[in-house]
Amino acid sequence: MRSYAYDGPVHALIHNAGVMPSERTETAEGHELALATHVLGPHLLTRRLRPERVIWVSSGGMYAQKLRVDDLEYRSGSYSGTTAYARTKRTQVVLSELWARELSSSSGHPGWVDTPGIAHSLPKFERVARPILRTTQQGADTFVWLAAADVPSGRFWHDRRPRPRHYLPITRESDAERRALWSAVEALT
Repeated sequence: MRSYAYDGPVHALIHNAGVMPSERTETAEGHELALATHVLGPHLLTRRLRPERVIWVSSGGMYAQKLRVDDLEYRSGSYSGTTAYARTKRTQVVLSELWARELSSSSGHPGWVDTPGIAHSLPKFERVARPILRTTQQGADTFVWLAAADVPSGRFWHDRRPRPRHYLPITRESDAERRALWSAVEALT
């Protein structure tokens, strides 16, 4: 893998890449694709660029999943792309909070946005939800605002308002799990 150095200032870095593989797929480095795309790559880019602020585009789907430090690579059980997506989006939110110890870091979700990814990965949902889907501009609004707004670091946002990171007690992670996540992601990158 080729490594590049960048020594210019970066004001805001917005992590918005997303994948929802239909089957478990690994990168050339041997990492599960959703984990590599949503967590490992963004973490490494943040580490290398050290922006003034970093913004993680998560998903409301993360509300249904608990942080799974014991199975970050999704090796146990039968694979579900939807679950892998939601797990890694939960992981992003926790990682954003951990990054907030070092730099300005926020996460949030855009709502349900009419994207090619939704149409391809969740076609039945897309057909049913079409009347309520947001435009890409509506989905991007909070994240563009976060890039320039003076807001407290470490929060989770939706529609320019801080939102809860958990609605269900069973999705809460412990301090030990948070520390284990940071160590695991550091080791994997």
